[in-house]
Amino acid sequence: MRAAMPRLENSAKYLWENTAQMLAPGSMHARSEKIVRTLLDEVGVGVDGERPFDFHVHDPAFYTRVLRDGKLGLGEGYMDGQWDCEHLDQLAYRLGQSRNLDIRVTSNWRILAGVLMARAANMQGIRRAFQVGEEHYDLGNDLYEAMLDERMVYTCGYWKDAKTLDEAQQAKLDLVCRKLGLQAGQRVLELGCGWGSFAQYAAENYGVEVTGYTVSKEQVELGMRRCKGLPVQLHFADYRSATGSYDAVVSIGIMEHIGPRNHKSYMEVVDRCLKPGGVSLIHTIGGNLTSDILDPFFDKYIFKNATLPSLAQLSKASEGKFVIEDVHNIGPDYDLTLMAWDANFVAAWPELEKNYGDRFYRMWRYYLGFAAGGFRARYMQLYQLLLTRWGDPQPKTRRLE
Repeated sequence: MRAAMPRLENSAKYLWENTAQMLAPGSMHARSEKIVRTLLDEVGVGVDGERPFDFHVHDPAFYTRVLRDGKLGLGEGYMDGQWDCEHLDQLAYRLGQSRNLDIRVTSNWRILAGVLMARAANMQGIRRAFQVGEEHYDLGNDLYEAMLDERMVYTCGYWKDAKTLDEAQQAKLDLVCRKLGLQAGQRVLELGCGWGSFAQYAAENYGVEVTGYTVSKEQVELGMRRCKGLPVQLHFADYRSATGSYDAVVSIGIMEHIGPRNHKSYMEVVDRCLKPGGVSLIHTIGGNLTSDILDPFFDKYIFKNATLPSLAQLSKASEGKFVIEDVHNIGPDYDLTLMAWDANFVAAWPELEKNYGDRFYRMWRYYLGFAAGGFRARYMQLYQLLLTRWGDPQPKTRRLE
């Protein structure tokens, strides 16, 4: 027994010294790099290569960060300058094509924590509803005026016959008006009205009266100035406070902020405010899979508390109240829209830089590039749903292209 003690002590000493070495940052990052490179090889993406979608890593700690924090670590690493890529949209497209890579890179404990939080609390309740307005839509009108089209439409354009962003957004607004079958003198409720782009267009071109709701003070103030002289009233209030009786109810880009716990309450608002025989349209980004959470980077930095509804969720929420007359998917058009926004943002950056700074620039480019690549990979969709109340006669409007 006494003879074995020195060997045991030596073994313990060897284990301690080698464990310390294995846990040293340099060794850890080297092993992480091997794992990340192997994962990237599976989707044809390289590190420090010459292709426009290859990673260029400046800090070896990035490898450990992305394995530890998944998509959040990927985005924050870019914001912090740990890596670069010539074309983020092309990189995101390749990453978005592989569901297997998405599962393996994303940190499971963070997903679980997000799911548990979403199921334990109403992340889109009235108290939290204004958070995205303050943190995103109120960032600065100078940013959005520079990035968006002349009408300031912050949703997917319709590029079927369009050659420019302005044309695509006007085509989208007109498509919505035609789907709703708007006629002069009608009253329209818009849930999530932005800067009043739809309200202004519908009032000017279809002679309707529009009442809109948004959780952004900046949007209401600028929107009312842009709609001066028109029968348009925009309110700084949550959609659940909407009242009145309307010929049509429309939402263009609010369902992403509603949350699965509130899909039915949204339908109840529409049912409460829609006149007999009226028509409703929902324009929303949609997820391919039913989920209660958003990509953690986008949740933290871009659209707080947002989720992407699936068709299954929207269909379930409408049960007993509405008939879904039509589903129109224009998801690929969002790729074109986002790339146009990115080009405008880059062009305007010399003027915007003094108000926002380099880290914001990298965050915003990552947001636009990865969103564009996600739509290109069909990772996300853009749905327009046309609804009528169950029991009402079939509307004259149908799917329009």
